[in-house]
Amino acid sequence: MIYLYGASGHAKVIVDILKSTNHKIEGVFDDDKSLKYFLDLKYLGVYDSSKIKKNSKIIISIGDCAIRKTIAEKTNSKYFTAIHKNSIISESVVINEGTVVMPNTVINSNSIIGKHCIINTSSIIEHDCLLEDYVHISPNATLTGQVTVGEGSHIGAGAIILPTITIGKWCKIGAGAVVLRDVPNNCIVVGNPAKIIKNLNL
Repeated sequence: MIYLYGASGHAKVIVDILKSTNHKIEGVFDDDKSLKYFLDLKYLGVYDSSKIKKNSKIIISIGDCAIRKTIAEKTNSKYFTAIHKNSIISESVVINEGTVVMPNTVINSNSIIGKHCIINTSSIIEHDCLLEDYVHISPNATLTGQVTVGEGSHIGAGAIILPTITIGKWCKIGAGAVVLRDVPNNCIVVGNPAKIIKNLNL
């Protein structure tokens, strides 16, 4: 049995993933107390671990990377990894708990995906890539071989990361960016070729 934490647009896609693999959803937690229902799922109110049935798991169904980390660090639950039946994943890939993999995604050999990541629709993660926890790969983004993406970084829709590139922690890579060189922590990067436009530490 599976519970969702977060009634968002991202959660709607997770519901479809779980339906594709015939998993039952027990209900959804959300901090919005005015919520009465969500996609015909039972609304369970603000998160409360005592409401979770024994041997059940939850998915943090919120798109924002920092919020997912905050929730994961304050909840005491077991997490479910949701993988759409139409994704293509090598047998040698490691996918850690709480991560969700959307339809038509390709994850190739020897890649490692951290906890609570989002691997979005039709994205490509080539061989030997490493994604740390809370990473979000947007639709149609491509990580070519041996790319490393640091904790909490968000790769925008249609972005391309060239081989062996390292993206630092908590970066934002703009939609359509083509990243030719390493990106330090906490940077916003856009364009083709991609350039740093802001350091989030400043």
